[in-house]
This record gives sequence, structure tokens and C-alpha cells, in this order.
Amino acid sequence: NEKDDGRIKRGSIEVVLLSTFVAVCGSFEFGSCVGYSAPTQSAIREDLNLSLAEYSMFGSILTIGAMIGAITSGRVADFIGRKGALRTSACLCITGWIAVYISRGALFLDIGRFFTGYGIGVFSYVVPVYIAEITPKDLRGGLTTLNQLMIVTGASVAFLLGTVLSWRSLAATGTLPCIVLLLGLFFVPESPRWLAKVGLHKEFKFALQKLRGQNTDISCEAAEIQDNIEALQSLPETKLFDLFQRQYMGPVIIGVGLMIFQQFGGINGISFYVSETFVSAGMASGKVGTIAYACMQVPITLVGAILMDKSGRRPLLMVSATGAFVGCFLTGCSFFLKDLHLFLEWTPIMAVAGVLIYIASFSIGMGAVPWVMMSEIFPINVKGAAGSLVVLVNWLGAWIVSYTFNFLMSWSSTGTFFFYSGFCAATVLFVAKVVPETKGRTLEEIHTSMNQ
Repeated sequence: NEKDDGRIKRGSIEVVLLSTFVAVCGSFEFGSCVGYSAPTQSAIREDLNLSLAEYSMFGSILTIGAMIGAITSGRVADFIGRKGALRTSACLCITGWIAVYISRGALFLDIGRFFTGYGIGVFSYVVPVYIAEITPKDLRGGLTTLNQLMIVTGASVAFLLGTVLSWRSLAATGTLPCIVLLLGLFFVPESPRWLAKVGLHKEFKFALQKLRGQNTDISCEAAEIQDNIEALQSLPETKLFDLFQRQYMGPVIIGVGLMIFQQFGGINGISFYVSETFVSAGMASGKVGTIAYACMQVPITLVGAILMDKSGRRPLLMVSATGAFVGCFLTGCSFFLKDLHLFLEWTPIMAVAGVLIYIASFSIGMGAVPWVMMSEIFPINVKGAAGSLVVLVNWLGAWIVSYTFNFLMSWSSTGTFFFYSGFCAATVLFVAKVVPETKGRTLEEIHTSMNQ
């Protein structure tokens, strides 16, 4: 009998793992889109005769598309389902990559980049939500963290492929994760919680049974999900402004706050311009530091995924933010000493060490945990509107930080890193005072506890 239980559990886990693998192809695509513009800049400008302003437009229009994708992502996922939203995003990304591939000037480049931006804006919401809604509570944190791991992996692969492939060939490789995703969606179930929400009760039970194993008793979990959804559906349909009612303020403050602290800790400025940062700190070339930076992200994000369901969300966030503070502070100190012409042989080493400590610390918690918690803390009746708001805040923060980084660095490199370190220190206080632990609890238990 124990052997049968083990086989049942393994069978159900296989469906959950397959479903997660299919969903995170969207995260890999996200990384591919973000990583595309860095290695291709000089080749695209040369081939298509683009000015720096035209290329900057091509680079930044991704975040504009992503912001619009973020605003609509919750509504799209609520209207056509989690699988429908994933399918739509994949088709838009493929269309975008084809436009980039065939472009002969700035117009098609920008249209293609906008489409891929919109697609990844939707992916950034739907992927963690879908994974959180299909996984058992003891695996939810680790599997949702795979979202961040695959984003980082996708960006690193695009960066490495960009050194050996032409920019058109690299654009063609961007379609591959979407093709795998579209094929994979034929073999995985829809989110049971979404099916229950839209009243497809037969399909809901079938999907939940498939995810938990054919011989598993799902009656308790099914009853809990349905009771929770019935209670929520007695409430009116939520609009964006309804999120500021008292019963939703707690989750909104946590979701939006974590995204603000994640972005204004400086991640997009530091990662977009890491090579130039090392050079301005006094290194002859930024290549060695940049390669170390790229190689460090993937394994440490994987460690974070493993720790997520062991240590819990709050300790991981606090350790991560503390380490990011130390890294930023050390980098700021290196620029401070350089400005004073003190210990000049040590300042480049301090800067590289500081940035590597920062990215290692960020990758283990601050990169992934806000996305995991965003997928856990909102009740299903507000998940669409709240998720859209949280993802929009994230993309808006990403744009502000990446746009202002060079201006801040030209004002004061020391001040820039001390400013970011201040945000990292504030993150520790925010998590300690406001953020609850969600490890080992069902989504329904989390929502009940937050309304008390």
C-alpha cells in the first residue's frame, strides 16, 4: 500500500512538474527578450544604419510594451484562462521575433520589440500565478522560483549566443521557447482554481485529479477551493480602485511594496550597465567581471529555489536584502576612495567584489520571492486587478531605474550606490514589519489569515 502511495504521489508530481516546465518556457522567453539587445547593439546599428537614438528606442520600447502587457495581464488571464493567456503571449512573441528577423529599418524592429514586450509583460504575471495555482503547498515556493531561474537562464543564454550568432539568427532562436510552450500546452491541465472560478465544475475536478494523481482523494482540497471561491464570488467584481478597500490593503501594500524595493535596490541599472560600472571603477576591461556576474546568477537563483520551501520566504528576503545592502555599500565605498585618490590599486577589486556580493544576494531571494508572494497573497476575485497593478509597478520601476542609472552615475557614482544601499536596508525593515510567512500553507489559508 505504501508502494502504491509512492507511485501515486510520483505520478501526480510528474504532471505538476511537466505543467511547470511548460509554463517556465514563458520565463525563458522573458529572459531571451531582455538579453537580446546587449550583444546585438553594434551589429544592428551597423547593418541597418541606425543612430544611437534609434537603437535606444528599440531597446526601451520593450519595457513600454511590457507595461501595457502588465496592465492587461490580469484581465486577459481571468477572461481566457491561464493557458489561454500563455498561448496568446507566445503567439505575440513569435510575431515580434519574425518582425525583428525580417526588418530592414527601425520601424519593423520597433514593432517587433513592442510585440515581444507585450508578450513578456503578460508572461511576467501569468507564469507565477499558474504555477502557484497548480502546485501542492509544500512545493509551491520552489517551483514558483523556477520562474526567476528561467528568466536569468534565458538572459544568460541570449548573451552567450549573441557572441557567436548574427543578430537575425539570434532573433530566430527567440521563437523556440514559444514553440515548445505552444506544443506543451496541449498536454497540461488548466488551473483548477480558475476553472472553479468560472463555474466549470466538471473540468475543475478533472484538472485537480490529474494534478494530484488518479487514485488520490481530492475531496478535501476541492471543497476548500470551492468554499473559498463561493465566498469570494458573493463579493462584487473588483476594479483597480476597489483594491484600496480595507480588506485588500494588506496584500496590495505587500505586493506593491516588495516590487518597489526589488527595483529601487538598483537591479536593472546595475545589471544593464555592469561592464561600464567596472570600467569606471578603474578596471582596464569590464569583461572578466561581467562573465563572473553572468555565471553567478543561475546557480545562486537555483540555491534560492531549493531554500524557498525549507527556510521560508521572510528569512530568505531578509538575508538577501542585507547582502544586497553590503554589496551596494562596498561598491559605493570603492568609488568614494577612488574620488579621494586613496588605495587606487584596491578600488577596482572592491567594486567587483561589491557588485558580485550584490548580485549573489539579490539572486538568492529578492529576485524571486516578490514574484512568488505576488502569486500567493491575492484572493482569486482580486488576483486579476491586483496582479496587473503589481506587475505594472515592477515594470515602471525597471524603466525608471534603467533610464536614470547613467544620469545618476554621471552625477555621483558614490551617491548612486549609497542611494541603492539605503533602499536595500529599508527592504529589511519592510519585510520584518509587514510581510507574513506563507511557507507550507494553502492559498486559501493565506487569504483567510490576511483578512483577520
